[in-house]
Amino acid sequence: MVRPIYLYGSEVLRKVAEDADLSKKEEIQALLTDLWETLAASEGCGLAAPQIGVSTRVVVVDGDIMTDIYPYLKGFRRTLINPVIKEASKEKNTYNEGCLSVPGVYCDVLRPERVKVAYYDENLEPREEEFDKFAARMVQHEMSHLDGVIFTDLVAPIRKKLVNNKLQRIAGGKVSTRYRSKIK
Repeated sequence: MVRPIYLYGSEVLRKVAEDADLSKKEEIQALLTDLWETLAASEGCGLAAPQIGVSTRVVVVDGDIMTDIYPYLKGFRRTLINPVIKEASKEKNTYNEGCLSVPGVYCDVLRPERVKVAYYDENLEPREEEFDKFAARMVQHEMSHLDGVIFTDLVAPIRKKLVNNKLQRIAGGKVSTRYRSKIK
């Protein structure tokens, strides 16, 4: 089911999400279905459960939408349940990020270039995988949502000041999106 995406100003986006209870397979599968359907409907490249109002440590990323810029992402789709960053490279890079929960706002964010992540996949099998380049960026961005961190929290103070009016407009409901959205 396509769910509304919670926008900046929604309390659920600021909570530290709970671990998914792996014994509740049906609930997890239903959540994954909703995440993937909502992501497809919104034409984004990643979505975390808190963005659809569920404070659970689950994210999905889909690089196919980015293959015009990053051809190496063709077929890159991951479900990460209870992900944990095990290692992060000292090398970092900056990318102008955006977010479905913060429509119309883009900021340069500095993040590690590579990360090694332990997680459970959609079959609830444990995995450990290293992500680099834009795949690492997508995974880290979505994982930040699980800790109540929005990408605008990670930008230089002067840049945050410059986008503050836009953020306040979003939080006040003065924004339109091409996908279902809500503030709560």
